Amino acid sequence: MDRMRTSERPLPAPFRVCFVCTGNICRSPMAEAVFRARVAEAGLDGEIEVDSAGTDGWHIGEAADPRADAVLTGHGYELAHTARQFTPDWFAERDLVLGLDGGHVRRLLKIAPTPVDAEKVRLLLSFAPDLDLTDVEDPYYGGTRGFEEALDLIETAAEGLLQAVRDELTARP
Repeated sequence: MDRMRTSERPLPAPFRVCFVCTGNICRSPMAEAVFRARVAEAGLDGEIEVDSAGTDGWHIGEAADPRADAVLTGHGYELAHTARQFTPDWFAERDLVLGLDGGHVRRLLKIAPTPVDAEKVRLLLSFAPDLDLTDVEDPYYGGTRGFEEALDLIETAAEGLLQAVRDELTARP
């Protein structure tokens, strides 16, 4: 009979990152796709889990905006997405909750059940300190160019975010 050796320990839980925008059809699914690709490229599948949601329920059950999907596909990213709404109970299962603009951060802080949950909320572009911006602007009411600009900002922040999450993983016992 096989027995687990006492020196074997269960694997630690993955570090969970959630990107949040308003409707979960443009910016947050784009950020999810980009960061998931960075995680895979870094060989950290299984150690980092990535998802996204919206602050509002307007688009629950819908696919990503076709313009977001087209821009992602055009840059080699994959996205299989169905819009969801972030709810306060999700904080318990996430290590980091990233708003794509200041309005998202304010909304997330308002619904955070505890101070510990509020500490999980950050602005995505805070991981790109060289940028002179705080918000990834909403491309929804514009054309493809706005989606391209959003993707550029997300890709820039993804590098700093990946390093920050690696540091967190290294610091875990």
